[in-house]
Amino acid sequence: MKSIIIIQIALLLALMPKVQAQQNQNQKLHVIIIGAHPDDPDEVGGTAYKWAQLGYDVLMVSLTNGDAGHQSIPAEKLAKIRREEARKAGEVIGVRYITLDNHDGQLMPTYENRLQVIKIIREQKADIVIFPRPYDYHPDHRYTGVLVLDAAYMVTVPTILPEVPFLKKNPMFLFMSDGFIHPEAFKADVAIDIDDVIEKKMDMYHQHTSQMYEWLPFNQGILDQVPASESDRRKWLGEKRKGGSDATPYRDKLIELYGPEKGAKIKYCEAFEDSGYGAKLTKENLIYYFPFLKK
Repeated sequence: MKSIIIIQIALLLALMPKVQAQQNQNQKLHVIIIGAHPDDPDEVGGTAYKWAQLGYDVLMVSLTNGDAGHQSIPAEKLAKIRREEARKAGEVIGVRYITLDNHDGQLMPTYENRLQVIKIIREQKADIVIFPRPYDYHPDHRYTGVLVLDAAYMVTVPTILPEVPFLKKNPMFLFMSDGFIHPEAFKADVAIDIDDVIEKKMDMYHQHTSQMYEWLPFNQGILDQVPASESDRRKWLGEKRKGGSDATPYRDKLIELYGPEKGAKIKYCEAFEDSGYGAKLTKENLIYYFPFLKK
């Protein structure tokens, strides 16, 4: 009898790592993607969609209401339009997409705004926080990066914003990719193949009518190039914006992660860099956070 019990205990001990691994695999992650303006979180819409398809809880947030981004629509009306456009973009991939009520072009790294970021990260119970680096041409983008970095440790401090339960585990804070080189260039720690979902990402951008077909073309001096019909606009938009997901700059990382054959063929990707704040991205936890990297 004693030998049978010993054998049973040994079998249970052997199975425990497998059971634990299965539990970890089945755990649904909470992801928050923070941008400065409605449509900024869409930069990682492909990866967001892949997480959403797995049933993960994904929240997209714009820290401003986008009320300055138009050549003719008044601010109050524009804020309502852009909030609705963001909501529709989230619907495209089945995620929540919200805008806060800070004024576009006026975002500052104040303590009050930091508390807003702490609150929303805590309420999301975030495992992963994705946001822009604090190096950018637009002050709102820069200060979004600063605000998230300033909030990163504080989300775990009980005495800061005590009315919102603190996080017992610090999330992983990952930078979105960008092309800025000063004071240092973006370095990809992970790159995600989005060839299979690139059209969904473009469909998200398509919801931001006031931005994609009105303000940005006006600001870039190409408003006369915007097609009249919705179908032609969507085609035109894809031709204009797919280049922002070009996989070429991250070819080495894609080959490392997907293998030489597949990695060399990927056309579109989204890349992320570990900010060094919060939980660290490692070879051991990479698949846990990005399960669609499985070969």
